[in-house]
Amino acid sequence: MKEQVVEILAPAGNKDALLAAVRAGADAVYVGGSRFGARAYAANFTEEELLFALDYVHMKERKLYLTVNTLVKQSEIDSVYDFLLPFYRQGLDGVIVQDFGVGTVIRQAFPDMELHASTQMAVTGADGAAFLQGNGYVRVVPAREISLPEIRKIKEKTGLSVECFVHGALCYCYSGQCLLSSMIGGRSGNRGQCAQPCRLPYSVKEGRPSDLMSLKDLCTIDLLPELLDAGIDSFKIEGRMKQPDYVAGAVEIYRKYADLCLAGERPYQVSEEDRRRLLGVYQRRGYTEGYYRQHNGKQMISLKRPKAREYAEGTKDAAGALPEIKEKINGKLIFSPEKHVKLLLESKRCSLEYEGPVPEPAKKQPLDPQRVEKQMRKTGNSAFQFEQLDIQMEGAFFLPMQALNELRRKGLEKLEWEILKAYHRESPGMLLRNPEKGEETPAPESRSAVERQPVLAVLVQTVPQLQAALSIPGVERIYVDSMTGNRPAVRKIMEDSRKNPDRRAPGYYLAMPYIFREETKTKFERDYQEALRDYDGVLIRNLESLKWLQDREYKKPVRSDYNLYACNRRSRDFLIGEGLEAVTASVELNFKELRELGIEGQTLIAYGYQPVMLTANCIKRTTGGCEKRPGYLYITDRYRKKFAVKACCDYCYNIIYNSAPLFLADQAEKILELRPGEVRLDFSTERPEEVIKMAGIYQRAFLNGERVGVPEMEFTRGHTKRGVK
Repeated sequence: MKEQVVEILAPAGNKDALLAAVRAGADAVYVGGSRFGARAYAANFTEEELLFALDYVHMKERKLYLTVNTLVKQSEIDSVYDFLLPFYRQGLDGVIVQDFGVGTVIRQAFPDMELHASTQMAVTGADGAAFLQGNGYVRVVPAREISLPEIRKIKEKTGLSVECFVHGALCYCYSGQCLLSSMIGGRSGNRGQCAQPCRLPYSVKEGRPSDLMSLKDLCTIDLLPELLDAGIDSFKIEGRMKQPDYVAGAVEIYRKYADLCLAGERPYQVSEEDRRRLLGVYQRRGYTEGYYRQHNGKQMISLKRPKAREYAEGTKDAAGALPEIKEKINGKLIFSPEKHVKLLLESKRCSLEYEGPVPEPAKKQPLDPQRVEKQMRKTGNSAFQFEQLDIQMEGAFFLPMQALNELRRKGLEKLEWEILKAYHRESPGMLLRNPEKGEETPAPESRSAVERQPVLAVLVQTVPQLQAALSIPGVERIYVDSMTGNRPAVRKIMEDSRKNPDRRAPGYYLAMPYIFREETKTKFERDYQEALRDYDGVLIRNLESLKWLQDREYKKPVRSDYNLYACNRRSRDFLIGEGLEAVTASVELNFKELRELGIEGQTLIAYGYQPVMLTANCIKRTTGGCEKRPGYLYITDRYRKKFAVKACCDYCYNIIYNSAPLFLADQAEKILELRPGEVRLDFSTERPEEVIKMAGIYQRAFLNGERVGVPEMEFTRGHTKRGVK
């Protein structure tokens, strides 16, 4: 049986943190470069610093993973290759990715470099992990919300390397599914610029404001045996924005107790002194064991802002307080008459011979072997330390100490170079470029023909909304949310409309759940396996749904929603290549960026209260109690803006919607220039009469060519004008 090992993976926002992590015992570090990282406001590494970091960790027999875990626009996708190339050549061990297009670039251009799926991909089950495995990913960082049994199932089904967070800050939203900062402040978490508005106070039903969405920090030091038993391969510590003393302290404690677990220490128990040290390296809002053993809960939330400072001051020179790790080597220094001095060096990774000058015969004071050995053992700032050093002199010789120092220095430099050569790579043979830079290539032709006039589609969540949508002339596609309820009524409405001789029935698509975890999958198979036959197609919101359909050889059209992000042509083509009829354009792109992407034949959302958070935690449960009845409540921010919160109790997650709906009917001319195949209106809290009114406005604007004005209500343009940085 293979001996179990676990990687301690540490964050490093700068060089000092990296040195601290390695010296404290980390097996690997993850860092951000100058671009494409999900911590845009960290110091991050310049190209020169990152090249140094790669050689440094490799000399210590550690690994370095680079975060390229943001969404990438079409104008940027070509530069990903150039950005990664020098690090690839230097021996970069792996890249952590969110964007499907970036994954495609790496898989094609750098096939021997490890591809890791970021937690930003919101993988919540074995099906999603298996899908990524089939597309070249070797490691998955699943959503922080999943349980130990779900993690175990990922490991058992795929055999992928599984990396999970064990310590540090927790987001309230499923990572990668949060648009709150983006929509209300223009700083996108998907672009590494989250402003953390979730940490601010909100109130429910005019109650006292509290920090309803501010999670305590994660600490799993007491759970390590269970985490190992679930098959986790890498214990990941969060904190690329934190100081080196935090990194060193957290790494040291997790290294110690992971080793105790692996050694079979029983009973497993964390000393109070070590617990105080660990919790003391960063004090903010208290700690929680996270989601590994519970789905959600009020005790995970820090409702009150702490009176004390949010973190304890610590030294930034944590690396300097820790001893440098040096590799032990053996050496032999040979002096022979009229021959060059030979320095033989041997490490566990390689051996070499280096020649120095020819020593002179000693006339007065010959070299003393003991003094020579003492001088040669002064390895200084090098990566090595002599364990054994043999000085052989076949006679009496003289050589200046400066020459000995130079011999040692150059010999050790050559040994380091020989070791690092094993990590360095040649440039790949292919370059990834569009035929002409800046050339606009059309979207792949979807299964339905690309038309000048798009299909008008609506998404509904209630039976009355469905009935209202059917009364609007020109609505050709209706997405029925799986949470609509009263499935017999929905089925009858669809059957009756198909029998209506006076009007062609619209196409009915089932909108599958936003989050498709194992329990959801079981319920869905029970409740919708047969019902899927009633629909003309499916709308999916996650990789688990896509793999579930593929495994069942689902033959009807499948379309993806906005949160399976397609911000560049490579990500769009990747999804289309998986058999999708069409993708939905990202809601974070402006008109110029949508044009560069090319959304011909694809879907554009033009109306609706847009989801800004998908959460495992439950506002109802936090503020009172969950009756396990689906429905809405509202939370209010400090500006008195109200955000609808839908409790999706069938699948146990919350959807938090933006405070104002997207409205683009008066922008019909600009949208039509993009030639989308479908313009979609998303209804959530609207009453039937509001559905009829709003759908009628879009019907006139997009199908009749009428100019329409703006409604007398609060609305947003989303990112169609400003976009995100």
